[in-house]
Amino acid sequence: MTTAQGLPRSQAKSRTARRGGQPLRAPFPLRCGALLIDYIILVSLLVLGTLVARMLGGGARAAGNSAETAGIVLVMFMALMNLGVLPGLTGLTLGKWATGLRIEHHNGGNPGILRALLRHFIGYPLSFALLGLGFLIAAVSVHGRGLHDMIAGTIVVREGSF
Repeated sequence: MTTAQGLPRSQAKSRTARRGGQPLRAPFPLRCGALLIDYIILVSLLVLGTLVARMLGGGARAAGNSAETAGIVLVMFMALMNLGVLPGLTGLTLGKWATGLRIEHHNGGNPGILRALLRHFIGYPLSFALLGLGFLIAAVSVHGRGLHDMIAGTIVVREGSF
């Protein structure tokens, strides 16, 4: 199905930067920066929850334990939202948004929640387990897709016009 401009619908709705009709693949250093931002946010929440728990834990051990548990639950909720739901619906995590990148289905469009969950909660740990080689594939492959992208059928591209 095409639009009045002759573009496929997936390209017409996309805010992805394109050159010659092809999406501009995301540079590897920007991808690393986006991943770092996402994990800094999650670790910061965990540290904040632990600090609150330690401050409350002086005489009230139960209050400290429940605050620490609440911090862990908050981090798990934020991980699910930032790495699953948000990229599934918009193609963006907080780190991808900050660096101007976007996750798309390899055929264009948003990846969907199941693909985003597969990418971040199955593909990322597998890429880490292989001593980071799953991530390095993105730096050397022609299409710029890491192992986690290949598993989930996604690609990370630049957003906007560059």
